[in-house]
Amino acid sequence: MLHIHVPGWKTLRLAHLFLDYNGTLALDGRILPGVAERLDELSRHLDIHVLTADTFSSVREELKVVPCDLLIIPPQNQAQAKADHLRAFDPALSAAMGNGRNDALMLHEAALGIALLQEEGAAPKTLAASDVVCRSILDALDLLRHPLRLAATLRG
Repeated sequence: MLHIHVPGWKTLRLAHLFLDYNGTLALDGRILPGVAERLDELSRHLDIHVLTADTFSSVREELKVVPCDLLIIPPQNQAQAKADHLRAFDPALSAAMGNGRNDALMLHEAALGIALLQEEGAAPKTLAASDVVCRSILDALDLLRHPLRLAATLRG
């Protein structure tokens, strides 16, 4: 579990990290460089969950060395499926990261929602639902690896 005190906001107690795959961890179905290593490190403190429609049918192969739970969601009601999966755990103990319109509800319900604005772009609804917007997944994951960066961004 990660404990991150953000002065003037709240103290986060995080046990879970929920992640979109394409556009967040991967580009064109391929995991981005540096992601697997960071997820491996974070998995010592957080349960990692990857939620995806697997658009490129590559997620199982790409994540085979990453310690995570993988949920391939059906093509219909994806936003609801992602939010429901997060709710099955404890949103108050969860961080979520994503870029797509189908990630907005998941980011909104998590204790910490981080939107990504990378090569694929980001849905405005998802940006509005987040607590933080990062320019890369590496920056976003590093906020959890170096919590004082997150505290500096979110302090009240």
